[in-house]
Amino acid sequence: MPSEQREALEFAAERLREYAQHQKIQSWEYQDQFGNQLGQQVTALDRVGIYVPGGKAAYPSSVLMNAIPAHVAGVKEIIMVSPAPGGEANDILLAAAAVAGVSRVFLCGGAQAVAALAYGTETVPAVDKIVGPGNIWVATAKRLVFGTVGIDMIAGPSEVLVIADGSGDPDWTAMDLFAQAEHDELAQSILLCPDADYIKAVEASIAKLLPTMERKEIIAASLKDRGALIQVRDMAEAAEISNDIAPEHLELAVEDPQALVGQIKHAGAIFMGHHTAEVLGDYCAGPNHVLPTMRTARFSSPLGVYDFQKRSTLIQCEPEGAREIARHASVLARGEQLTAHARSAEYRRDT
Repeated sequence: MPSEQREALEFAAERLREYAQHQKIQSWEYQDQFGNQLGQQVTALDRVGIYVPGGKAAYPSSVLMNAIPAHVAGVKEIIMVSPAPGGEANDILLAAAAVAGVSRVFLCGGAQAVAALAYGTETVPAVDKIVGPGNIWVATAKRLVFGTVGIDMIAGPSEVLVIADGSGDPDWTAMDLFAQAEHDELAQSILLCPDADYIKAVEASIAKLLPTMERKEIIAASLKDRGALIQVRDMAEAAEISNDIAPEHLELAVEDPQALVGQIKHAGAIFMGHHTAEVLGDYCAGPNHVLPTMRTARFSSPLGVYDFQKRSTLIQCEPEGAREIARHASVLARGEQLTAHARSAEYRRDT
C-alpha cells in the first residue's frame, strides 16, 4: 500500500491506543469494619466480533475504532467480518486489521454475518459481543441477536449539532455541516446561533460551496429534509436545546468553549473551539468515533475499552464478619418469606 496511507493508519492507531489506555477499568478491593474482604474483579471478554461496512466503500477507520479498544482491554480473539464485493479483500482494511490487532477476518457481510458471529458456523466462531456500524439490515440483526450476545448499540444516521457564537468563519461551519450531510440523505446537520447575520452568512456559504462538492446531491437532500439553521436567544438557550437533542457530535464553535462545555449534559462527543473539526474525531484525534445517536446520548456513551471489560463482585467473609451480616440477612429474608435464604444465613450466624 502507499507509504502515506500506511503512515496515516499507524498514526491514527497510535493515538487511539494511547487514548484507550486511559479508559481501562482496574480491579479493586477493600476491607469492611467486620474484617470481610469486598471488591470488584475486572476481566476482558474472551472473543468479540467487529462488523466493518464494505459494500460501497472501505472504512479502515471503523476497523481501528472498534478493534483497538478491544485489544487494549485484553480481548483474546477479535473476529472481523466485512462484505467483499467480488470476493476480494480490500488491502487497506486488511492493513488496518493488522495494525489494530484483529485475529481473523471473514469476507462476509449483512444480517447473515451478524448471525454467524452470534451463533457460530462451521467456519466462523461464535463471539461474546458484536460491535460496529452497518446499514438498517445489520442494525436490525444486531437487535435480534442481543441477549444471545452483547452488542454495542443500535446506531442510526449520523448527526452533528454546531453551536456557534458568530465569531467563526462561515465557510468552516458550512463545510462542517456538509461533512455529516454527505454520509446519506438521512444524516442530520443543525446549527444553533444567536447571531442572525452569521446565520445568513452560513446560508450564503452553503449556497456558494455546495456546487463544488462531489456528493452535492446527497448533501442537498440531507440539508433539505434533516438540516436546520436556528436562531436562539442566547448561548444558554443553545445549550438547553442541545441537551434536548443529545447529538452524536456536538461542535462548540465559539471563542471560549470552556465557558460553555459545563452547560452540556448530553452529547456523544464534544468538539471544542474553531479548530476542532468533527472530522478530526472521525479519524485520528484519539477518542472513538462510534457514538450514540438518536438521542441515546442521554443514557449511553461512546464505544471504549470498558465495553470489552466486565466486572465480577468479590465477597470473602470471615467468621465474625459473616455472623454480623447473616444476622441482618436472616431478618430481611424472613421478611420476604424466603425461609431457605434465612436458614442459609442462620447457619453462618449461629456458628
